[in-house]
Amino acid sequence: MAKAIREWYCLQCREKDPGLEIRYRHKKSREKEREHESAKAQELALEQGRAAKIKRSARMCGECEACRRPEDCGQCDFCRDMKKFGGPNKIRQKCRLRQCQLRARESYKYFPSSPWLSDPEDAPFLDPVLRKRAVKVKHVKRREKKSDKKKEERYKRHRQKPRHRERSRHPERPDARDPAGLGQCLGPGCTRPARPPSKYCSEACGVKLAANRIYEILPQRIQQWQQSPCVAEEHGKRLLERIRREQHQARLRLQEMERRFHELEGLIARAKGHPPREDEETNDGDSEVSLLSIFCVSCGHPINPKVALRHMERCYAKYESQTSFGSMYPTRIEGATRLFCDVYNPQSKTYCKRLQVLCPEHSRDPKVPADEVCGCPLVRDVFELTGDFCRVPKRKCNRHYCWEKLRRAEVDLERVRVWYKLDELFEQERNVRAAMTNRAGLLALMLHQTIQHDPLTTDLRSER
Repeated sequence: MAKAIREWYCLQCREKDPGLEIRYRHKKSREKEREHESAKAQELALEQGRAAKIKRSARMCGECEACRRPEDCGQCDFCRDMKKFGGPNKIRQKCRLRQCQLRARESYKYFPSSPWLSDPEDAPFLDPVLRKRAVKVKHVKRREKKSDKKKEERYKRHRQKPRHRERSRHPERPDARDPAGLGQCLGPGCTRPARPPSKYCSEACGVKLAANRIYEILPQRIQQWQQSPCVAEEHGKRLLERIRREQHQARLRLQEMERRFHELEGLIARAKGHPPREDEETNDGDSEVSLLSIFCVSCGHPINPKVALRHMERCYAKYESQTSFGSMYPTRIEGATRLFCDVYNPQSKTYCKRLQVLCPEHSRDPKVPADEVCGCPLVRDVFELTGDFCRVPKRKCNRHYCWEKLRRAEVDLERVRVWYKLDELFEQERNVRAAMTNRAGLLALMLHQTIQHDPLTTDLRSER
């Protein structure tokens, strides 16, 4: 019934204005439509037959005196261009006296005062060179116009077919030009007609309706979310607790490594305070290894085992300094001391990321004075500390070469590992928190809904 109404007025409007009446659409019978279609088909067939019989140019009306003239004058410029009058046939236009007075171009029509009646020498536009140029330009323009017209016709045909199909399939669809055929705006309290491609008369009505929907639906969804337990939420809480425990353990490990770092610095400082003893210099094994030799792992040269540690350390530093490990950003760790080298290289625009203790490129071993003691803590059975220090001069001690550097590097490397672990745990915590906040966000609550078919199932799920 609603589809048959063309214009509808409410009861209050009709009481105010008695002239208003409800208008209905008149349905055509199928027989009338068939008769109308058959009459149209007959008219089209007659028109096509007439057009086939009478083939006239678009520039001829067929009724004026010029169109009825049977012969050419033989004197105008168009006639002199024809082959039958001895012309080159470049202009290719019919006689000026035969140009239609209604449809022909103004420049082609016959006028008594036109210059073509005068002598050819007096008419500058009849010069063959100028006429040739004009003809070429004219033909090029014509071809362009014809191609443009053909393209426009093809485009129109291509575009008109689907429209015709849509109209035939949906004859009752309202027209955008007819305001009475448009639907009413869906905005709350709005009585205006909707815009053609939209359901609302303006953007404000659409925003107002969306806000009303949110105010109506969101409280129910929040209540459902609070009443029904979420397995993903509980899993996220357990994951957060595990991540926090690991973060606490990593911080404790970091504090322990900082304590070991300060203990090592104090141990080195105490060992340097002891005086050296020349009598503690050991010469055990000199007779056995004097004839033996080993090969360096870096350069491959044979070396004496007594000085093997010194030689290998220097070779490694030499080859390692030829490469660089850098980053575009400096290290910024609060509370950390002496971790990375962080020397800026202006050529590559990077900061060195080797350990400061082991960087052979930017840090060199200080010069050892003659009276400096080795100071390495002595051990028993590999792990038991005796509480005593090696008091051999540092220059002559081959057994504990660079022991301070290696101990510091071991502590710094463990600290770096703990910092990396903390960074990874912070990233995991951030991802879990973002997932938990998005799960109960406005968009998720509006798009998803939890329906409790049986409250026992939710209780069992929460107990798990």
